[in-house]
Amino acid sequence: MGRTFAAVGPLSPKRRFLSGLFGGRTDRVPVGNPTSIATVELQQVTESFFPEAHLDGEKMARLAAGGHELLGYDTVMPYFSVEQEAAALGCDVDWGAPDMMPVERDHPFQSPAEALLPGDFLERRPIRAVLDAIALLKQRYQGRIAVIGKVMGPWTLSYHTHGVQNFLIKTLLEPDTVRAFLDRLKLVTIAFGRAQLAAGADALCLADHATGDLVSPETYRDFLLPVHKELVHELGCPLILHICGDTTNRLQYLVEAGFDCFHYDSKVDARTAKGIVGDRMSLVGGVNNPETLLRGTPEDVRREVFYALDAGIEIVAPECAVPLTTPNRNLKAVAEAAQEYTDAVMRGADGR
Repeated sequence: MGRTFAAVGPLSPKRRFLSGLFGGRTDRVPVGNPTSIATVELQQVTESFFPEAHLDGEKMARLAAGGHELLGYDTVMPYFSVEQEAAALGCDVDWGAPDMMPVERDHPFQSPAEALLPGDFLERRPIRAVLDAIALLKQRYQGRIAVIGKVMGPWTLSYHTHGVQNFLIKTLLEPDTVRAFLDRLKLVTIAFGRAQLAAGADALCLADHATGDLVSPETYRDFLLPVHKELVHELGCPLILHICGDTTNRLQYLVEAGFDCFHYDSKVDARTAKGIVGDRMSLVGGVNNPETLLRGTPEDVRREVFYALDAGIEIVAPECAVPLTTPNRNLKAVAEAAQEYTDAVMRGADGR
């Protein structure tokens, strides 16, 4: 174990998380969730269930609070799906069930000219629910717990409103159309992000799914890198990028974009990633969802947490929105392993 923890504590969970996000001093390993850790079990314990928790700010806040109060994370993050903006932009969304995440049923924009930011966008129910939940969580915790907001980036919004296949084909055949979609839809990201910050979010997760299996690093560089640079500037807040899949071959571009932190998939090796980004960008993640959290044991979770932390990542977390049937004991094991690792470092012991 090569890392140390400063005698600066005990820090509040918010200070701990934000310090880790910027690669600074912490009193122990920060534990966060830039994406959803809502499970069926957590819904049952908090008595706040999907689909209502996607559209009701009070229920959304109550379910998000369970991540801190029941699972021990330093953060609360109340946006559980990827469909809030899509629904507010006119997609027909199936809001799911306690064991099923929402999904859009259609893709209403045929051209960039249709991709307009509605004048009442921030008052539409899916958007208002997130803003209300953030405000409630800010009031509840009085600035001691890190409240993370989440926005979909323009690449993801293009998938939702135009269709994944249609949009990706256009990167080859109609690149100007792709750029026009991104230019229109980035305004949605900026408006919603700024509104979440005004409501009380301490940081934002930008989910923009230019995934490693669908989008080449060159496509990211040529289309999305300039837009991401602009979003970093326009939002002006602590900003975490989330992209699924193996993104090792574009990590240098993510650093260049200026993100404070990258929420990485377990397909990215933590040691390799840290070797590429160094201290120029923090990393959050480290725990696999489908095998370790969903089907594994707390000991499996501990092993992955220790590996990621030995590699030097700043904040430990699940790699993405967790499967809804994930057992809470495995999600709690993330925070428990982080504390165990911290204790071992403080004792100067191997810990294993």
